[in-house]
Amino acid sequence: MSDKELSHKMQVFAALKELVEKSQTIAICGHTSPDGDALGSALGLALGLRSLFPDKHIVNLLADSVDPGHIYSFLPGISQMVHAGDYAETPDLMIVVDLSVSHRLNDAQAVLKRAHATAILDHHPCEHPFGDVSYIKPDAAAAGVVIFDFLRYLGVSITPDIAQNLFCALMTDTGRFQYQNANPEAFEVASQLVNFGADPSVVSLNIYQNASLGYLHLKALVMGRITCFCNGKIAYSYATRADYVRFGVSLEESEGLVDAVRCTSGAEIVLFLKEVCDATIRGNLRSKSEIDISGVAASFGGGGHKAAAGFTIDASLDEAFSLVLPKLQELITQKESL
Repeated sequence: MSDKELSHKMQVFAALKELVEKSQTIAICGHTSPDGDALGSALGLALGLRSLFPDKHIVNLLADSVDPGHIYSFLPGISQMVHAGDYAETPDLMIVVDLSVSHRLNDAQAVLKRAHATAILDHHPCEHPFGDVSYIKPDAAAAGVVIFDFLRYLGVSITPDIAQNLFCALMTDTGRFQYQNANPEAFEVASQLVNFGADPSVVSLNIYQNASLGYLHLKALVMGRITCFCNGKIAYSYATRADYVRFGVSLEESEGLVDAVRCTSGAEIVLFLKEVCDATIRGNLRSKSEIDISGVAASFGGGGHKAAAGFTIDASLDEAFSLVLPKLQELITQKESL
């Protein structure tokens, strides 16, 4: 980190600390369809702030009306999370983690609008973040890294529960430390979290070795549908709403299906589409090379990173494929023309 970057971080952290100290009610929320990073970061931050400011009212919000997938039920504090639609207070401060664009707050956008102050702690690149105070570190492997940094700045004693939440954030957003974002800082922070009491085996057992039989059957179906084109450089698959009903699998349970497609040998870009409801498709994109797929997600109103991004569009499956695949093909063509 350069001197300029360090100075900026310290200025923002100081401003956020001041906001926290002045606020009596604080709401913390991650993005819609929360993954391990959004949940672990939000829960870890709340636990840390409560330990330092026990007299403040600090609540974890869920952006959606449904609970997270059962694989996250082991996270300390998750049972106390409140659906944003059920939260009627006007918080002095709302801190959003793992997102920088307000529309990804879904139901929690209403809370954001009535909050007296807002702050962002994130790692997604964003030119125009919406918070009164925002710290965004694009080279951080996970938002959990940013949260860990902020808690250490505050002087929070990292408990095993905080460490477990933040380790989940880091482990899931790096794909078990297999993705391109698993940089030296990620391993350094992971080591510190384990020293503070995080148990990697518990995270692994719950997240990666805890699938229902229905999910495994759905995964087999998705794998059987994998199709490649562009000389094998692009691999894609899908799941319909009927598939989810047939196997008794929730949308929240199926976040990892894109990784089944990701395993395709030779593929540089991976696309997985799932039918959320009639004429609504949620897409997951992954890049296994230096190709940046975040722009494609952004073109459909989504977001993410260079190597992992997502979007939701109003279309049928066929329409979605016809819209997205040409853009992915263009990325391959651009790379090959260099």
